[in-house]
Amino acid sequence: MQIKSLFTPIAIVSALVASSVSAATQPSADAVLNTYADIAFATYEDSLITAKDLQQSINAFLNNPTQQTLNQARSAWTAARAPYQQSEAYRFGNAIVDDWEGRVNAWPLDEGLIDYVDAGSYGDESDENEQYTANIIASTTLTVGGVKIDATKITPALLSETLHEVDGIESNVASGYHAIEFLLWGQDLNGTNPGAGNRPATDFSLENCTNGNCDRRRDYLQAATTLLITDLQEMVGNWKEDGAARKALIEKGEQGAIATILTGIGSLAYGELAGERTKLGLMLHDPEEEHDCFSDNTHWSHYYDAKGIKNVYLGSYTRVNGTQVSGPSLSDYVAAQATVVDQNLRTKLDQTEAAAQVMVDRAAQGETFDVLIAEGNKSGNQVVQDFVDALKSETKAIENVIAVLKLDNIELEGSDSLDNPTAVLQ
Repeated sequence: MQIKSLFTPIAIVSALVASSVSAATQPSADAVLNTYADIAFATYEDSLITAKDLQQSINAFLNNPTQQTLNQARSAWTAARAPYQQSEAYRFGNAIVDDWEGRVNAWPLDEGLIDYVDAGSYGDESDENEQYTANIIASTTLTVGGVKIDATKITPALLSETLHEVDGIESNVASGYHAIEFLLWGQDLNGTNPGAGNRPATDFSLENCTNGNCDRRRDYLQAATTLLITDLQEMVGNWKEDGAARKALIEKGEQGAIATILTGIGSLAYGELAGERTKLGLMLHDPEEEHDCFSDNTHWSHYYDAKGIKNVYLGSYTRVNGTQVSGPSLSDYVAAQATVVDQNLRTKLDQTEAAAQVMVDRAAQGETFDVLIAEGNKSGNQVVQDFVDALKSETKAIENVIAVLKLDNIELEGSDSLDNPTAVLQ
């Protein structure tokens, strides 16, 4: 669903008059776009670096499958999510990113496609998805549309070319961060009570195998991790000097490229993060709508999504090694035309980050996102709603920027949970 002119800009004309700055202070659009692309490159490169760290931790775990090495692999997965989530502000508006994103971050997923599940908590969607409980790890063949697929050897190619979104169903997620997450944690069977997935390390042991097919489970985990690295390498290449994503951005022209930046941050803030990833789960009180639902890492994923929006607007990103990539920003570009409008958005970005921090702090005290959205948890529900409201206010400020820059053709992603809640509850 898409929306246009989500909010009516407030006092734009007076802000322009009151805050006009000499045009000499305004950076060129080319400089702003160069910073934007440099941050994209650094963020995806950090995602690749941390994915390689994850692979090393997974290899160490498979060499010695203990609870300690499993916990270390889980910590590496969580660390790998931090830079990747900050990259999501590049998804909307950049077709190269949006077309690719489903390979690495598709969710929700029908985990029964991959491995064993608890039938009592998993439900039945066989009428909608024949592969709902295909259990690739336990099956050497898969039948799709009457055609048999040979899954004897689990490889990156099998996952990417044959099994991912098999049968044309988006929830048949065979690759990416969340497939790896499910393999490391297993199902979270705690509902809206505290606790994440609790898969035993012995599920990957060749000597003391639990739940069967440990050799194939090991192969799947290694294949999915290798594929994640390959996919991230592709996106790093797209944002390097003369990369395809940089070229596509420049080819849009000054107005089109600036519009791409605003489309990205506005759509992520409103339709995706405030709506699909946050408000929907809160409305339904349903942990199945949680983004990192196996690991209970959702509070951090939301925090870093919001951080990524701020990075893009302010033209500054702190890399995993502590160094900073920064330059002339969209904020500088807007401030030269309307200081009040720019300052308003900067304030809203800070407020969103503060609301996200409250979720992180509550999670540290045992109330992860799935606990916060539980029916009857009024205090927790309010914490989540405050985050949604902050994102909505942030989007309003982004729309004010769009109005100042006279970019009337921008369409931001919407969400039924925000725009048509009765449809969600029917």
